[in-house]
Amino acid sequence: MRRSIDVVQVDATQIPLDDAEPVAWTVAISDDYDDAEPRIQLTVEPLGGAGEGLVAHLGADNARRLRKALADALHEIGEKE
Repeated sequence: MRRSIDVVQVDATQIPLDDAEPVAWTVAISDDYDDAEPRIQLTVEPLGGAGEGLVAHLGADNARRLRKALADALHEIGEKE
């Protein structure tokens, strides 16, 4: 089973740095593993570079840790969740 959850493309106008590369990220779920456990797949790749990025296969604990890290970072810059 594979199911896409969200896909976002970040273009150059959203990045204030001159040397930052525009990227796309995707969050999906998959249970296509030998142990058949569902995992979160986080893919980050350059825009127009399908198949050239990195895929993190996160179990529930690491996905929660990433969620908390993002929430903490948002809090640090004065944003609410």
